[in-house]
Amino acid sequence: MSNPLQQLATIGQSVWYDNIDRSQLQSGQFKQMLDEDGIMGVTANPTIFEKSISAGHAYDEQMTQLIREGKSVGDIYEAIVIQDIRTVADLLRPIYDSSEGKDGYVSLEVSPVLANDTDGTIAEARRFWQMVERPNLMIKIPATPAGIPAISEVIREGINVNVTLIFSIETYKDVVNAYLNGLEARNGEGKDIHHLASVASFFVSRVDTLVDKMLDDKIKASSDAAEQQQLKALQGKAAIANARLVYQEFKRLFSTPRFESLKHVGAHVQRPLWASTSTKNPAYRDVLYAEELVGPDTVDTMPLETIVNFRDHGQVRFSIEDDLEEAKAALDALEAQGIHYAEVTQQLLDEGVQKFADSFHKLFEGIQSKQRAIKTEQVTQ
Repeated sequence: MSNPLQQLATIGQSVWYDNIDRSQLQSGQFKQMLDEDGIMGVTANPTIFEKSISAGHAYDEQMTQLIREGKSVGDIYEAIVIQDIRTVADLLRPIYDSSEGKDGYVSLEVSPVLANDTDGTIAEARRFWQMVERPNLMIKIPATPAGIPAISEVIREGINVNVTLIFSIETYKDVVNAYLNGLEARNGEGKDIHHLASVASFFVSRVDTLVDKMLDDKIKASSDAAEQQQLKALQGKAAIANARLVYQEFKRLFSTPRFESLKHVGAHVQRPLWASTSTKNPAYRDVLYAEELVGPDTVDTMPLETIVNFRDHGQVRFSIEDDLEEAKAALDALEAQGIHYAEVTQQLLDEGVQKFADSFHKLFEGIQSKQRAIKTEQVTQ
C-alpha cells in the first residue's frame, strides 16, 4: 500500500473528496480517484458548484435545454445539481454497501439564504431528500443557531446530516446534542436508527487564516522585539490545536451512558469531519492539516490539490492526539494576547455563511445571464 491516501484507512480515517465537477464525472477522472486513491465519499457546497458550473462547458447542454423549456433560475440550478448528486451517489453506492453505511456518502447543502430559518431549512432538507432518492445522501445544514434545531428534526425524520460550518468547541457540543436529540426522538417513536449517519464538519485552515492575520496586525503594532517573537511563535498553531481539542470532546461525548444506550439500539457515532484542509499560507507545509489531524473515527474531506499533494508526499501517522497540552496552551496564549476564541469563531461562522450566500447569488446571476443570451438568440432567429 504505497499510496498515503489509502494508508489513512489503516488508522481509521476516511478520505472524502471536496468537489463535484461534471467534467471529471464524464472523463472518468472521478472513478479513477475512487479506485486508486481510496476516496470514500464526496462533499460539495455552493462555492464548489458555482466554480464547477461557471468553468468549462460540461453543463452547457443541459442548461441550454432547461432554459429553452422556460425553467426558472431556481429550477435550473436544482436540476443541474440533483443530476450530479445522483450520479455521484450511484458511483459511491458500492462503498456505502460494503462499508455498511459508514462511508459512500455525497453531501448536498441547503440554500445558504436559509441559514437563519429553521423551518425553511427543514423543508428544504426534506425536499432534497425526496428529490435525490438515494440512501447515501447527506443533507448539509450549517451550525447556526437556527440550524441546530433543524438538525434534530431532520435526524428524527430519518435523513442523514452533514453539519457544516463548525468552528468552536461550544458549537460542536450543541451539534452533538442536536444529533443525539434527533436519535432519541426517532427511537422513542419506535423507528429504526441503525441506518442513520451524520458527520460534524469542523473547518480548519480558515481558523489559521484569520488568527494569523490578527497576529500579523499585533506584530506590526508592536515595537518590542521579544513580544513580536512571542506573537510570531503563535502563528499556524490555532487551527490544529482547536481541532485536536474537538477530537477529545468527540471521544468524551460518545462514551457517555446517554450515547451508549443509543448505540445499543443501533446508533452510530457522529464522526468529526475535517473540512477546509487545504493549506492557504504558502509558508506552511502543503499537507499540514491533513497530516496533523489523523485519527480513528474521523473524515478528512480534501480538495483536489490536497489529494494530489498528499498522494505524492503525505506522511501518515496517528497524529490527532499529539501535543494536547500544547494545544490548550496555544489557545490560552492567544486569549492572553487579546485574540478571543469566541469572537474569532463567531466571525468565521458569519463569514462562512456570507461566502456561501455570495457564491449562491453569483451562480444564479450566471444562469440568468445565460438565460438572457439564449432568449436574445431566439428573438433574432
